[in-house]
Amino acid sequence: MKRWNIYTPEGVQDILFESCRQKRLLESKIRDAFRLNGYKEVETPTIEYYDTFGGERGLINQESMYKFCDSKGRLLVLRPDLTVPVARVAATRLRDEPFPIKCCYIGNTFSFDELGGGRQNEFTQAGCELLGINSAEADAEVVAMAIETVKAAGIDEFQIDIGQVGFFKGLMAESGLSEDEIEEVRELIDQKNLVGVEQVMDRHKVRTPLKRIILDLPKLFGSKDILHKINPEDIGKEATKAIENIKEVLEILEDRNLAQYVSLDLGMVQSLNYYTGIVFRGYTYGVGFPILSGGRYDKLVEKFGRECEATGFSLGINMVMMALERQKKLVKQEPEGVFISYEKNARKIAGDYLRQLIQNNCTAELDLMQMETEESKKYARLRGFSKFVCIRNDGSREEIML
Repeated sequence: MKRWNIYTPEGVQDILFESCRQKRLLESKIRDAFRLNGYKEVETPTIEYYDTFGGERGLINQESMYKFCDSKGRLLVLRPDLTVPVARVAATRLRDEPFPIKCCYIGNTFSFDELGGGRQNEFTQAGCELLGINSAEADAEVVAMAIETVKAAGIDEFQIDIGQVGFFKGLMAESGLSEDEIEEVRELIDQKNLVGVEQVMDRHKVRTPLKRIILDLPKLFGSKDILHKINPEDIGKEATKAIENIKEVLEILEDRNLAQYVSLDLGMVQSLNYYTGIVFRGYTYGVGFPILSGGRYDKLVEKFGRECEATGFSLGINMVMMALERQKKLVKQEPEGVFISYEKNARKIAGDYLRQLIQNNCTAELDLMQMETEESKKYARLRGFSKFVCIRNDGSREEIML
């Protein structure tokens, strides 16, 4: 019989010394980027009520959530997402906070959907949420924040693809399709399935100019020049308004000297059902999945009892770690600190020296194994210390740079 007590469950992992150091360093860089841009950190519970994500709200598929019960039989979940808890907090604990509210977070989330391709069932998310404002300036601010976060993480070559949910919704409103058919088209477009989209259009005899644009959706990606190919008379008022929003966001990003990181993808329709405007994803080489995603979600906070417009993004720390590793951009650990060996009667002197080094913010460690000098030096090198010190009984010190 297999001894399960020595294994971890599928989709989770132990993160050991060097990987853990790299992860904490990455989190620290991202946290600093958030703080310097005026975002204040919040921490929400790992355990939430199921109704926060599922139930009548139906924000996250119940099949993807880790579910269990409390002592009173109430259904709980391990949080599968961090944007939804921030929306809950904004509607309750932050009700008296003046707008706009700038929140950030770094924490673990849990979902069955994340397994595969290097992703895990337990993964760390970092993100920003900008609450209480609906404008192109706010949309551009969050996209800019996503760009600054990726740069702070140490990735130079990346791309942010921007879409607009309102553009797709406007086209669908003009087409006259039912809700079920619209969802079918959304899935087909997300899969870049042109044949499937055309079959739905033909069934409903959608007028030719509109049909042509809908069929072109999976191909409408690249520079802002693709916007000039769209005739407002063909798409209706709602879709035209979405295009104007994208143009304004791009102009703001150009003013902030960030346009080189951005491209358009009008065929992008996120699967999460709470986005209402701008949506975006971030990509870099070496990873086959987006390293970040975000967008506008003006109706989410309202589900918790408060009208509050919002936009934000979240970044996958695990995915960024994978990208940094494959791009050979992880920060190498340089030798540092002092390893202290001592003769039998010099223990007190060695202990005093240890405390002095630590008080001066220097990593230091005593030779607890009481090894021979050469063996002790070898161990110090293996552990990555930069200096070896042997304290003699008479208080003198032998110091060697490793």
